[in-house]
Amino acid sequence: MTQIWTKRAYAETHANDGTRILVDRVWPRGVSKEDLDIVAWEKDVAPSKDLRQWFDHDPGKWDEFRDAYFSELDKRRDAVDRIAGQVREGRVTLIYGAKDERHNNAVALKDYLERRSDT
Repeated sequence: MTQIWTKRAYAETHANDGTRILVDRVWPRGVSKEDLDIVAWEKDVAPSKDLRQWFDHDPGKWDEFRDAYFSELDKRRDAVDRIAGQVREGRVTLIYGAKDERHNNAVALKDYLERRSDT
């Protein structure tokens, strides 16, 4: 069982977050590096600019977005493997900036990682 969590960059940091990794391509607006308290910023696992702009956090596009994003992640093995390695060591919280807590790249990435047999 994996220990992957997701959390908005604007939510309070807690000790039980474990390893906090920012998984957005763009730094969250208005948040300092100290306040975000991350171990890594994995821009390479974020959706491409074109995919992110097309999706625009539209829940009606969620299934198509996930399929396209998973295809992108399949081509970014090094970045995905770095996060998977952290997951094997303990709890990981994927940090994101989106307002929608159910339809964002961190939620999709969590699903992608949990489907991998080696995490």
